[in-house]
Amino acid sequence: MSGAAPLGKELIEEVYRKLPNIKYIVQSYGMTESGMTSHYPILDREHYAAAGRLLSNFSQKIVDIDTGKELPIGQKGEVYLKTPSNMMGYFNNPQATAETLTSDNWLKTGDIGYLDEDGWLYVVDRLKEMIKVKGFQVAPAELEGLLLSNPDVQDCAVIGIPDEKSGEVPKAYVVKKNPNLTELQVKEFIKGIHSL
Repeated sequence: MSGAAPLGKELIEEVYRKLPNIKYIVQSYGMTESGMTSHYPILDREHYAAAGRLLSNFSQKIVDIDTGKELPIGQKGEVYLKTPSNMMGYFNNPQATAETLTSDNWLKTGDIGYLDEDGWLYVVDRLKEMIKVKGFQVAPAELEGLLLSNPDVQDCAVIGIPDEKSGEVPKAYVVKKNPNLTELQVKEFIKGIHSL
């Protein structure tokens, strides 16, 4: 069971390969401010990268972080929750409360995710960690997932760094599995994936 941060599909598949006796890896989703877990996991290998499905009597929506408008199925935005147990606010901190709760009591989770056609929630990254490149939001976790799909990469981390033209650009720190892996090879690998 995982619940502290989203597990990427690549990592889950690697665990299944290395530990074939494990039947299921499940993720759950919720936060203190919503009062409890809001999404329950199902033992289902088809949706193993999902954070789960919404509990009954709870509401969710995915919202464009720039416009505040609700997004359709499959589009990434901030996850909003409305639960019977949503917090009323942060103690003695009206500013944090106003930044987290909408006027109609939707909880802004700070997580970036999307819903599929069957209502499964997929959490991609944290809003605070997003890199804004030429006005577009780029999720470091997605870039890390792409890099980790390279068999010569052991581990990696992607951060945003300031850039005069783009606002920010992603910078990757890579731990090599293959000691002969070069920076140019990593860049070519990413270009090859990006062109697909």
